[in-house]
Amino acid sequence: MDIDQIRSAWTEVLYALEKKNRIAWLAFFDARLESLVDTTLLLDFSDSNKFATGHEYSAIRTDHRLALQEAILEVLGCELEIIEK
Repeated sequence: MDIDQIRSAWTEVLYALEKKNRIAWLAFFDARLESLVDTTLLLDFSDSNKFATGHEYSAIRTDHRLALQEAILEVLGCELEIIEK
């Protein structure tokens, strides 16, 4: 698995996440996939802070990280650790 494969399937991952947990989807929909090192996926949310009405969902993302990991496993068949930049 590499970062390009994850990027190619990211819309499908988000769709699977939305079907199971709309709040988790809301927390992760604007993630930028920064890098993949071994089994650790680094997500960057700095773009969401550029707007005047930026939003801060880091606490919610912590609570719903497992839901994202499960959606990735469902779509891509791999277990990844999720961290934020």
